[in-house]
Amino acid sequence: MRASRLLSVLLLLQNRGRMTAEELAAELEVSVRTVYRDIDALSASGVPVYADRGRTGGYRLVDGYRTRLTGMTEEEAQALSLAGLPVAAAELGLGTVLAAAQLKLYAALPPELRDRAGRVAERFYLDVPGWHRGIESLPTLSAVADAVWSSHRIRIRYERWGQRVVERDVEPLGLILKAGNWYLAARCEGTDRTYRISRVQALEDLGEAFERPAGFDLARYWQEWSEQFERRMFPRVAVVRLSPRAQALVPFYAGALGARALRSAAGEPDADGWLTVELPVERGEPAIGELLRFGPHLEVLEPADLRAELAEAIEEMGAIYG
Repeated sequence: MRASRLLSVLLLLQNRGRMTAEELAAELEVSVRTVYRDIDALSASGVPVYADRGRTGGYRLVDGYRTRLTGMTEEEAQALSLAGLPVAAAELGLGTVLAAAQLKLYAALPPELRDRAGRVAERFYLDVPGWHRGIESLPTLSAVADAVWSSHRIRIRYERWGQRVVERDVEPLGLILKAGNWYLAARCEGTDRTYRISRVQALEDLGEAFERPAGFDLARYWQEWSEQFERRMFPRVAVVRLSPRAQALVPFYAGALGARALRSAAGEPDADGWLTVELPVERGEPAIGELLRFGPHLEVLEPADLRAELAEAIEEMGAIYG
């Protein structure tokens, strides 16, 4: 552990130039006293590191010195694939490992490419969760990720819809990060299933290795599962007329599924710009709420029962507002 930290100190000084003990301590998440000991150890081992005194001082390497000790560990190579997702890496317990891997990568680059990589990091940032959504508490995520890496069977206590808790023995195949939410693709009783990590209440590693199914493609599985999920969530089709204003609002109010339906509309807008669209909707009251969002810019044509339910809801609202 200390050898890895000493290398991190060396690479930080090599990549960033002069750094104070406080800056090194904050970067490595250790005490300033530990930094002092690490600097002494580097100096004793022959690394030409020295201190500049004064208010603007700090530690730096002799000009021109560069280390070639940039070989990555297995964990660092895995973490590097999450270089664009620092929050995801931290949730998986790979935050400090990712930082070490990035340091080694920067150290191995020639100066002009290192500068360019630094400019990219300064100008682009990926924020995964959607607006108005907090970060979920995920106490079991790191353990689930370990089971995925090691191909170990696990036993989970899982809260299904309706707050019913079940126990399942599963073979974890992969993790998916979707709009800030983590999901587990796993095989249970011979069937591939999906579990939302925030609903995993407890986890036990059964200590049994399993063989991953031949040909399992995580990306393809997730795409197919997502399409099936959308069809289950939006089983009804409402034939609606949309004003030009409603057409502009569809991507915001009805999401990607609504936008796809809008693009697939067969007819042409009428003289006033209204367009007839087959819009997927949920069952029951959620569908009423979805459609009411459009206000007077949407008219339901079919099915008749949905049109009647919407008319009744509008009448009740009119009575409230007088």
